[in-house]
Amino acid sequence: MKTKRDDARKNEVRVELKYCERCGALWMRECGSGIIYCNGCQTDVTELPMLKKKPQTVKLGMGQRPAIDDFTFDASEEQSPKRTRGGAA
Repeated sequence: MKTKRDDARKNEVRVELKYCERCGALWMRECGSGIIYCNGCQTDVTELPMLKKKPQTVKLGMGQRPAIDDFTFDASEEQSPKRTRGGAA
């Protein structure tokens, strides 16, 4: 049995807050639409020439971790900072 609530849900449109990836303006778009530009920027972006090849992804290399196995720390040798009167300069 259908209820009024079921009919109302059928007519619902879900939206999400999105920022324009060109100008930064906030606007509402339909959930899952994938649109990334506001209406004002969409016309400007469609006039841009299309890329002929896909942009390359940039991968940052990871260097080797420094080995500090030979390091030892003796807390008794540590000196506390000297305190002076007055504020920091």
